[in-house]
Amino acid sequence: MTTNNEKISRQTFLALLAAALLSFTGILTETSMNVTFPELTKIFNVTLDTIQWITTGYLLMVTIVMATTAYLLKKFKSQNIHLFAAIAFVVGDVMCAVSPSFPILLSGRLIQAIATGLSTPLMFHIIFNRVPAGRIGSMTGLAGMVISLAPALGPTYGGTISSTMSWRMIFWLILPIIVISWWLGSHYIRIDPVGTGSFDVLSLGLLAVTLFSLVYSVSKAGKYPILSSAVIIPFIIGLIALALFIYSDTHGQSQLLDIRILKWLSTSLSAFTYFVLQFVNIGISFLIPVYCQYVLHTSPFIAGLVLLPGSLIGAAISPYAGHLADIKGYALPIILGLSSMTLGGIIFFGIQAVLSAWIIIFVYSFLRFGFNMGFSNTISNAMLNVPDQYTADVNSLFSMLQQFAGSIGVGLMAAVMAISQNNGTGNLAARSFTGGRYDFLLATVLSACALVAAIINFRIQKKAKPIK
Repeated sequence: MTTNNEKISRQTFLALLAAALLSFTGILTETSMNVTFPELTKIFNVTLDTIQWITTGYLLMVTIVMATTAYLLKKFKSQNIHLFAAIAFVVGDVMCAVSPSFPILLSGRLIQAIATGLSTPLMFHIIFNRVPAGRIGSMTGLAGMVISLAPALGPTYGGTISSTMSWRMIFWLILPIIVISWWLGSHYIRIDPVGTGSFDVLSLGLLAVTLFSLVYSVSKAGKYPILSSAVIIPFIIGLIALALFIYSDTHGQSQLLDIRILKWLSTSLSAFTYFVLQFVNIGISFLIPVYCQYVLHTSPFIAGLVLLPGSLIGAAISPYAGHLADIKGYALPIILGLSSMTLGGIIFFGIQAVLSAWIIIFVYSFLRFGFNMGFSNTISNAMLNVPDQYTADVNSLFSMLQQFAGSIGVGLMAAVMAISQNNGTGNLAARSFTGGRYDFLLATVLSACALVAAIINFRIQKKAKPIK
């Protein structure tokens, strides 16, 4: 363990703030639109499994862009990357705010996603290049607070704005934050590129096909039978594209990112844990507002507000979780966090019949405590268990997994809810109750699997020779 007496410069703090503001605003919009889904289905005359692409498509684009950051951060100045991201966000934001149709709204969201796909890895890039080793846990804890607080605050923000003004104001009100981020970035982000090499366009294309096909397959499962061609064909295409991507990335002249980092079992287990943490986090953040409106018949404002206390608890826990890792090691907060998430899922599933808005607040807060104990510490632990030359690849891969997990989490939980609503028995509330039950069970099982993976991971690390 290391002591926390190493100084972090003012420039580093302000550079981190610039990236964090852009990342926070981008992630905030990921879930702020979730509470508007029932309203938007009527405005644009589309179904729930179609309108959810506002979030799923956004997360998918973020994932694809993040795949390029291992190359971009080595090739271009970080200041220029931040500037491009800020411009992309503004363009997409204005498109969303004035959109007259669903295709325009979705296009604006995809352009906004470019900004988030660049800014979040940039934030971690600043940490791992400018923060002393003894303070990395604490600073990634703060970064984790940004990443985890924003999607949980989104429904509260979106519900408040859409209930008191218009859903379009969700986009107008965040523009000043982007201006502040741009100004700070132009003055304080100063990291020069350090790598060389060409960009692997083929691998990026194959990765995009992989991600889109798999997410599209999941989204169609809510409308068509699981074994129908509408679900199976894109799923098979996704698997084929994935196999081709792996071959191209490991045998080509250039690499999109070095996926050979997964040859270390510890890295693979950390990646799985990180994926599940974000899957459950974003999936539950989608499910609860929808569940509250369909089953508990709450307003969009209340549906979003129930997530706020848990979000604040998570925000308070995240820096402490990083500090705890600096002092006691990463095993304690990660295993404690995953245990809490598993128990939270069990409680949701076990007492669903008596759930109310107040009970959801308490159980969700407990689950959020677990998430924030483990989330940022998982990527920090992975970074410290690979050689230095692979840190950019770990950053890029885990950032991709974070967003892909979110898109799959929303898509799968929305599909489960849609299947129950379209094919179940009883009124809409009863059918939505059944969909929610399966979603709570899914979150519980995945959390338990991640807990087992983490326990195995730290046993492996304990026996292995330290890399750093």
